[in-house]
Amino acid sequence: MLTRRTFIATVTAVAAVAPWPALAQTRPTVRVPADYKTVTEALNALPETGGTVEISPGTYREKWSLNKTDVHLIGTGEKPEDVILVWGDSAKMAGGTGKSASLTITGDGFRATNLTIQNDYHLDNPEPSQAVALYLTSDRAVLQNVRLLGAQDTLYAASKKPTEPSRQYFHDCYIEGHVDFIFGNALALFDRCVLHILAREQAFITAHSRTAETETTAYVFDHCTVTTAGDGNYYFGRAWRPYGQVVFLDTRIEGNIHPEGWREWTPGKTETYTTAHFAEYGSTGPGANDASRVFWADMLKPEDAAKWRLEAVFPDRSWIA
Repeated sequence: MLTRRTFIATVTAVAAVAPWPALAQTRPTVRVPADYKTVTEALNALPETGGTVEISPGTYREKWSLNKTDVHLIGTGEKPEDVILVWGDSAKMAGGTGKSASLTITGDGFRATNLTIQNDYHLDNPEPSQAVALYLTSDRAVLQNVRLLGAQDTLYAASKKPTEPSRQYFHDCYIEGHVDFIFGNALALFDRCVLHILAREQAFITAHSRTAETETTAYVFDHCTVTTAGDGNYYFGRAWRPYGQVVFLDTRIEGNIHPEGWREWTPGKTETYTTAHFAEYGSTGPGANDASRVFWADMLKPEDAAKWRLEAVFPDRSWIA
């Protein structure tokens, strides 16, 4: 078992540790810690065309940014809990919400499989603050069997430009937090994921930030499960920007979701509900309560729900395979 490793760096062009000048146009596989002691060193060693990093079980305390394309991180343990990539910055400490991220991914074609990405700021600091685990603007990003752990603002799923939405696919993932813990303006589909709300007086799963009706971004949750800790007022989400768009399809609601389902960003001060699009279809479980949802939420018919399935959201799915 590896010991805890502490490292902070930015992964940019090929660093001095890169050993493959002859393979600059290939996608090699490197291993941590067999080839490199830290994940950061391994990523720096990859060519700009990307490659695969296989990570052995252990806790890797590193903060890094990645702008290389087609990089695949694979945890080689039996389960995602075996490989933990973690840092503990907050927005106040780092100088902004995005800057607090443990991992920042801007390179397109990013993939992560069978590992955990965490921001553990809230575990040792009583003062609340945004603290991002993963800041993802990668287009064609695929996360499979990944745990994303944090509290406020766990997953920042965004696009580089609002007019060029980043397509992101999350399958069989576990995501936990409390305030706006999935937020941003990507076109992201969450397929059979578990969304766990940590105990708090008030919590929101999503805060989508679409800024114009012409933008084609949205968060879509298909056959996901919602679980909760505590008995606070918990909601599917609220619109961070006027045209926020979130759809829940065939959701199993195991925990406590407020009967209204959705909430205005700041009741009495904002009116994003007049332009945002929040929709639901086929929810089951104790938290399913179609009759009590806010009047401005859309209860979809089967033919409308079909427009938000995987094959409709991502007509070209070659990048997911």
